[in-house]
Amino acid sequence: MKRPNSTRSLLTIDFGVPAFWSPEQALAVVELLDRLREFIGERYGMQRFDAFRKDHVPDSSADDERF
Repeated sequence: MKRPNSTRSLLTIDFGVPAFWSPEQALAVVELLDRLREFIGERYGMQRFDAFRKDHVPDSSADDERF
């Protein structure tokens, strides 16, 4: 796959987990991700919950319209 000249417009980031990390390095990355999840939860908790519910919970009003 040819890589684009600029990555600014890419919507996804393709990355892999190196196979040469030590267990300590892997743990450090997991701890970083856990902390990042905490920060995001503190800042966007309710908005994130609402977005998840909108995308994953069926709309009950649509069921009411069928009957």
